[in-house]
Amino acid sequence: LNNFLVKPPDTAKMAADAKLLLRDFVGAFIDHPKVLVAAVNGPAVGISVTILGLFDLVFASDNATFHTPFTSLGQSPEGCSSFTFPLLMGNTKAFEMLLFNRKITAQEAKRRNIVTEVFQQDTFSEQVNKRIEQLSALPPQGLLISKKVLRQWTRAELHDANAVECEVLVGRWQSDECTESVMNFFKKRS
Repeated sequence: LNNFLVKPPDTAKMAADAKLLLRDFVGAFIDHPKVLVAAVNGPAVGISVTILGLFDLVFASDNATFHTPFTSLGQSPEGCSSFTFPLLMGNTKAFEMLLFNRKITAQEAKRRNIVTEVFQQDTFSEQVNKRIEQLSALPPQGLLISKKVLRQWTRAELHDANAVECEVLVGRWQSDECTESVMNFFKKRS
């Protein structure tokens, strides 16, 4: 976010470069052939929340929170969340998070299908490791093939969503509204 404090002379190039980085970063999650497991043990904000819809298992500690403050920063959703969140939780709950900046708890995230399982914070690492050991005991080729079959129906749509989100963000990053919103965010923090 510090990059938004001073508008560089060539914001178009900076935004275009950032778009490519973001597109490729998110694309790597979409195309990753192995099982993706996320372990959230505390506050998750922005893309660390939005990409969770691309994971196969998401574990959270009971003290974890999930926040996507895009509109308050003059930005728009990323990480394929404009596609995955409505599928996972329905439009109204997705809008509540992505448009209206609602921060949710781990239990709420589980009810909204972002999180697979919630563990107590004091046993979180132990529980996650136990689940990963169970996963590791499964036949690896069976996992890979099953994931490929499950993902094939949405892979192209996810890449399309990623491309659209990145393109929209280029415009947002260059907007006066975004710059002003981010500057106001930092003023409140100081």
